[in-house]
Amino acid sequence: MARYVFITGGVVSSLGKGLASAALGAVLQARGYKVRLRKLDPYLNVDPGTMSPTQHGEVFVTDDGAETDLDLGHYERFTGRSANQKDNVTTGRIYSDILAKERRGDYLGATVQVIPHVTDEIKNFVLDGNEDFDFVLCEIGGTVGDIEGLPFFEAIRQLGNELPRGDAVYVHLTLMPYIPSAGELKTKPTQHSVKELRSIGIQPDILLVRCDRPIPVGEKKKLSLFCNVREGAVIQALDVSSIYDVPIAYHNEGLDTELLAAFGIKDAPEPELGPWQAVSEGIHQAEGEVNIAIVGKYTGLKDAYKSLSEALTHGGISNRVKVNLRWIDSEIFEKDDPAPYLEGVHGILVPGGFGERGSEGKIQAAKFARLREVPYFGICFGMQMACIEAARHTAGIEEASSTEFGPTKEPIVGLMTEWVKGNEKQERTDETDLGGTMRLGAYPAQLVRGSRVADIYGTTQISERHRHRYEVNMNYRKVLEANGLLFSGESPDGRLPEIVERTDHPWFIGVQFHPELKSRPFEPHPLFASFIKAAIEQSRLV
Repeated sequence: MARYVFITGGVVSSLGKGLASAALGAVLQARGYKVRLRKLDPYLNVDPGTMSPTQHGEVFVTDDGAETDLDLGHYERFTGRSANQKDNVTTGRIYSDILAKERRGDYLGATVQVIPHVTDEIKNFVLDGNEDFDFVLCEIGGTVGDIEGLPFFEAIRQLGNELPRGDAVYVHLTLMPYIPSAGELKTKPTQHSVKELRSIGIQPDILLVRCDRPIPVGEKKKLSLFCNVREGAVIQALDVSSIYDVPIAYHNEGLDTELLAAFGIKDAPEPELGPWQAVSEGIHQAEGEVNIAIVGKYTGLKDAYKSLSEALTHGGISNRVKVNLRWIDSEIFEKDDPAPYLEGVHGILVPGGFGERGSEGKIQAAKFARLREVPYFGICFGMQMACIEAARHTAGIEEASSTEFGPTKEPIVGLMTEWVKGNEKQERTDETDLGGTMRLGAYPAQLVRGSRVADIYGTTQISERHRHRYEVNMNYRKVLEANGLLFSGESPDGRLPEIVERTDHPWFIGVQFHPELKSRPFEPHPLFASFIKAAIEQSRLV
């Protein structure tokens, strides 16, 4: 029977609950346990699909097409287990389901209320489908004290009473700030956070305390005393230089040991952390470095490209080099010459995005990479802009554009109107809602035998995750291929382009899917490993 770990956060947001949950899951997994991670998000959006990346960060897409919180990316990268639709839920989804039931009359005339109806839905979500797991880690988004989080805290409080005794443990992540003028780490914010949590009926079993320096013994005792937590269960979470150092750091601090003790588990096998040590060594003992320019439109918030930056790190690990990222707002290239910004970089990556803003700058980045023979990696929108650049500057189609930007005489990129998902045809129009209506999730692709991408993958049959509404127009395939842009991957029915590559360039690849979503530290995605390898070759030329 599964045991449940509820991870909450206090004091401030962005402390890293998702990373802490993922790292704890990784260490439990290293001990031989089967682990599942789930995220409960208090916001009213049904999912993050329509939320701005500059406000919420990236949208992580699962194989089954769920648009989820970026923390699920951490879960996958740290445990290797693919997430699914049932691993992330929001207040919006909960209320949507409840209102649908109410309209159908499922509540038999009862007054629908937060307690018990909303909390029951949350509990059902937490408990569903866990028969094959030893531990289920549930992260509650937001910060204790947020009004929108109250139903979730109430639900996990109830579960603490309803589950068999000893089958639920509460971990509370807080901040212990250092005040330079006083020369002290302060315990008061954590005390107040725990007081707030206890006021709604939850007593944390373990405190995971974020800090930038070791916590003195006296302060640990103080936290133990005032927060009613065993002294050994006050775990310091020191800042580390790489997120992939966190599992080892948490184990060294005793987090997993205290957690197992809280469950009454004795004589658990020691964790096999050799793979994590190898990853850490690959990062800290790099044999060189490369500079990669990311030319995007959401560069003001690095979390907007979280999986992307991690996949580049994985590519560096596989090649034993450090990857330095140079973030460049694509709008800059609409006014300035890109050369001063891109001189000296060893690779250019243009990521996904939506809308016209910054698109011309991405086209300029693709042009610079093509002319200077700098390795180019275009992902989703980045592939589309590379095709528009090729149409304009190699095929002579000066008015080449995308219908996403408005009416155009030369729609190199256009709205997808239909595609096949499983055995069903999906159809979309300009009037379709934005949320959850894109081509989402894993789809197969057929690669051209002998192409660069087929060599990189080592196969001609692949499956990758998608999130897009527009596609490159196959009517322009012949003219683009006549000018060096090979369509080297397509959907099995041959209707949708999946990959393009330049045959006259050292390394120039555009993909319609998002390979970064499937890259993991132990299994770097082959496209990212190859891209970084090409960047290493480029570094020897400049």
